[in-house]
Amino acid sequence: MSQAQSVEKAYELAKQRYAALGIDTDKAMESLRKVSISLHCWQGDDVGGFESSEGLTGGGIQATGNYPGKARTADELRSDLDLVYSMIPGKHRLNLHAIYLEAGKKVERNEIKPEHFKNWVDWAKANGLGLDFNPTFFSHPKADDGFTLAHPDSGIRKFWIEHGIACRKISEAFGKQLGTPCVTNVWIPDGYKDIPVDRVAPRERLCQALDAIFAEKIDQKYHLDSVEGKLFGIGSESFVVGSHDFYLGYAVSRNVLLTLDAGHFHPTEVISNKISAVMCFAKEMLLHVSRPVRWDSDHVVILDDELLAIAQEIVRPGYTERIHIGLDYFDASINRVAAWVIGTRNMLKALLSAMLEPTDKLRSYELDGDFTSRLAMLEELKSMPMSTVWDYYCLKAGVPVGCEWLAKVKDYEAKVQSKR
Repeated sequence: MSQAQSVEKAYELAKQRYAALGIDTDKAMESLRKVSISLHCWQGDDVGGFESSEGLTGGGIQATGNYPGKARTADELRSDLDLVYSMIPGKHRLNLHAIYLEAGKKVERNEIKPEHFKNWVDWAKANGLGLDFNPTFFSHPKADDGFTLAHPDSGIRKFWIEHGIACRKISEAFGKQLGTPCVTNVWIPDGYKDIPVDRVAPRERLCQALDAIFAEKIDQKYHLDSVEGKLFGIGSESFVVGSHDFYLGYAVSRNVLLTLDAGHFHPTEVISNKISAVMCFAKEMLLHVSRPVRWDSDHVVILDDELLAIAQEIVRPGYTERIHIGLDYFDASINRVAAWVIGTRNMLKALLSAMLEPTDKLRSYELDGDFTSRLAMLEELKSMPMSTVWDYYCLKAGVPVGCEWLAKVKDYEAKVQSKR
């Protein structure tokens, strides 16, 4: 029996098991096909970008590890991504940072334009991918003291405001050329290492700067604005200007998206518990899915309880069209292509698991106060053959089943990455 026949036979049995619970597995897979995950370009080159040869400096972020084969050019990064997308079922997106421009010469960040990303747009168009975007408020002399949009120097603030405005223009161009809205996410490193005297003034400056950046209205058919908070950062341990509370208020009052990053909260907090609260007031939301082993350590996403819970909080209320899912981790201690594949496939597996849940039945148990049946059903679902449905989904999508993809990555590493 061939592998395809084995997978198909196992799927028919799994289909019957789920049907007994009132679940249509074919319908669940069709729902999953409609979900696009935004992969993060920075996993491929350790957040270096192509602005200069200096790589990552300042801004309170860092990549750890020195695994061979890091992409050194945009062409190498796109080559790596081509392999990644070939091993992930469905049609997805790519999230670019402003430092991934291809200008051929030094271009200041407040002067970047859509043409500096032409190669990315052409590549995305050829592959049927959408693009998302991020201004880069770090690794720059005007950010070395830890402040950008909330900087007390009006000249430095003006520079970063102009950068934010330029990035929105680029995002709009992406949306127009690719026919899908580009989500542009604003994250800044601004904050103090030690306890500040004045917390109000920096936040007032940030609010004014954001208002200036977002002043021009852009058709949401092409572009969506989002803002991302953080609990603390490297060099901003005592005070972060753009905290979750600040951005929650800003997003709701200004009708922009709020970004929840899985690693940006206290170690005992989880974003799965925040999604429903925010969505009561927000039209849409952006997620940056990561794995905070201790805090914002950005480990590769695995199929753990929190990832499953995040997926449930997206699927159960029917938020798949209102929540934009992006990945945000960078592990340089393992093969970078493999890191992308593992994390993205796990995000999709978690969503499929949620889509194979008899939510209406579970909800009725809850409303009736039958918590015994609710718990019993939730526990039985953990041993249902979700992986069998996943294998069939991959087979029908024409991507590797199980760990078949790993051999392809190892071959690519030997033939391509090891020669870099």
